[in-house]
Amino acid sequence: MRVERQVELRFDIPSREAATHTNLSAVRADGPGLWLAGDETATVEHLTSHDGRYDNQRTFFLADFVDLPAGRTEEADIEGLGRSDGWLWAVGSHSLKRRRVKKEHSPQKARRRLADVAREENRYILVRLPLVGATPVREDGRRRAEILSGAGRNLADLMADDPHLAPFVSIPSKDNGLDIEGIAVLGGRLFIGLRGPVLRGWAVLLELRPQSDPRRPGRLRLAPIDGRPYRTHFLNLGGLGIRDLCPHRDDLLILAGPTMSLDGPVRVMRWRPEDEPSVEHEPEFVVELAHGEGADHAEGITVLDDERLLVVYDSPSEARFTPEGGVLADIVRMT
Repeated sequence: MRVERQVELRFDIPSREAATHTNLSAVRADGPGLWLAGDETATVEHLTSHDGRYDNQRTFFLADFVDLPAGRTEEADIEGLGRSDGWLWAVGSHSLKRRRVKKEHSPQKARRRLADVAREENRYILVRLPLVGATPVREDGRRRAEILSGAGRNLADLMADDPHLAPFVSIPSKDNGLDIEGIAVLGGRLFIGLRGPVLRGWAVLLELRPQSDPRRPGRLRLAPIDGRPYRTHFLNLGGLGIRDLCPHRDDLLILAGPTMSLDGPVRVMRWRPEDEPSVEHEPEFVVELAHGEGADHAEGITVLDDERLLVVYDSPSEARFTPEGGVLADIVRMT
């Protein structure tokens, strides 16, 4: 791992109280700023580069721009952010959640919790927000904030007859079930990365063509690709799933990590999409990332310049916290 240096991401008190800084799940550079999201809220955050750190936080509630299925307060589990052509994209995990078991739980309680699977509707969203500078707005001329969600329309429901993915829609994410993590726009094409399922070692990418729904203002629909709502691509990541996506030149950088509740390995790979469904046996290796034991889980990557990535972490180790209420991200050389 080629960590060149670390940079502080400084959050305000409400975000620290909501533990956003300890649950970072997505990042995207935007000029001198960063867009960030945590997986415990229904917000996106913007920080601005200032005196060698990122601060001046602004928080934007998704419910101020689009109609969330479960309302303003339920978490959306945002796992990917994209930025292209004056739009900010956000995607939820689209995953079921099995309850955690803790050491202090009795065997009886542990068994009950392991049988408890929940579906939270705000997780099943794809959102596109128009940007004016570095500020999302509900409307900007003919552009407006839009969402893909709802029964029969969200990505999970559209997989109901998928020969590869349908069996995994009803399986919780940490059980190798459906789990979206990562979104990127490349050359006008929208890609979605799946942490799970991993199929006999093969990771899955979706290619989408979202467009405004002329019959439902504020809503997105998917234009068909090859007669289906999306196109699937399969990549041999050595048994790892996709934890984030990021465009770089004409390629996609892929943050690859475990699909299950494991600490590592974690690495960045490079892949150039083709103009047809792909089965990629040998994506290019870029760099190996370090990981802790129960901590420092790399969740988001973004390109700062042609040679450097910024990496953010879920469950950061104590060494990453700063006295001012910030958390340290890594700047990693790709070359």
